[in-house]
Amino acid sequence: MEPVEQELGARPSHPAEALPATAPGRKRLAAILSLLGATLFWAGNYVVGAGAVHSIDPLSLVFLRWAIALVPLLLIAQLVERPCWRSVLAAWPWLLALGVFGLLGYNLLLYFALEHTDAFNASLINAFNPALITLAAALFLRERLTPLAVAGVLTALVGVLIVISGGNVGRLATTAFGTGEVLMVGAVVVWTAYTVIGRLAPKIPPITATAVQAAVAVALLAPVRFATGGLALPATDSTLASLLFIAVFPSVLSYVLSNRALTVLPAGGAGVFLNLITVFTAVLTILAGHVHTAAQLVGGAIVIGGVVVTNAPAFRRQRRAKEMPGA
Repeated sequence: MEPVEQELGARPSHPAEALPATAPGRKRLAAILSLLGATLFWAGNYVVGAGAVHSIDPLSLVFLRWAIALVPLLLIAQLVERPCWRSVLAAWPWLLALGVFGLLGYNLLLYFALEHTDAFNASLINAFNPALITLAAALFLRERLTPLAVAGVLTALVGVLIVISGGNVGRLATTAFGTGEVLMVGAVVVWTAYTVIGRLAPKIPPITATAVQAAVAVALLAPVRFATGGLALPATDSTLASLLFIAVFPSVLSYVLSNRALTVLPAGGAGVFLNLITVFTAVLTILAGHVHTAAQLVGGAIVIGGVVVTNAPAFRRQRRAKEMPGA
């Protein structure tokens, strides 16, 4: 996902809670369009990444992605957020953990998964992430888990099982999971851990946090990549274009757009936009000529429905905030 909460662990530098529940219409419209753009680019990461991994191995792809994105992320962080770098570096244990689990671990598992499964399947499994995060927050952060949230998590899980089993859930007891599906489930678990750690970490401006995590990913992956056979560079113009898209749009612009939107929109309502990653991925793959199965469409709808149910309390809190006098 990519990721929101986002790609996260990072928090908006101007928390939405500090702003009025309703913003001027123009600002809200700009925020909504920013989120739509961010989710479209993250969906593009699945589709373009699925093609790129056939030319660039996942280790090289993750390394090159964040190596290219690192400089613009640092520049934007300095120009927009003007962080106190001494305070940022003082939080290095948290940023190291976030970099390992998020920008490095999640993306490696995602690209390895895309070597074995299609982009839409991967995005459907990833759609379970918000429900799993809700469950993990209850277990590790002692956040309240309502019966409605439990029902939503279970519903979303059923949808994931339908996708993984191809519509025949009974096969799960006798048939091994596909490699791509197993890796994608691992990516979801790793991102959940990333999100839990991010909620415990000190508050750091979000683009700054993403830039430092990108540096962590590059620094840790460089010796591994060169020790295991060297860096695979794009061999064709189309592969280079795919790499540049991944390094610029989902790696830089999505973070800038999503964090800009979170200065206006409540986090709970904005998080629901992440479900559009799956929708956009479906549209993009259909435009590319891919035919989706009934199990994918039904399972995906159930996953998204379960996630919406899980986050119903956030909708209610947002609605009540809007109804408050002076909101």
